[in-house]
Amino acid sequence: ITITNGTTIIWQHESRATLHMRDFSETFLDHYLKTIPPQVLTSSGCYQLEGPGVQLFSIIDGDYFTILGLPLIPLLNQLRAMNLATS
Repeated sequence: ITITNGTTIIWQHESRATLHMRDFSETFLDHYLKTIPPQVLTSSGCYQLEGPGVQLFSIIDGDYFTILGLPLIPLLNQLRAMNLATS
């Protein structure tokens, strides 16, 4: 994530997260696919970590918000440091 002022980079942060899929049966997968809401199929990877999709994984290394698409905690910390978010 990058904060810029015009073409000047003010702040950058790189965050990585790794999801480790667990072993699961075809029965589990069939049940999962029957119970997920249709909009999940438009999500990257066809899962939503904040819903039943969390059951697809055994280990999550890294920041939860990074997996959702935005490393929110580092961003908010920087915005507070710049007096652009409430303390």
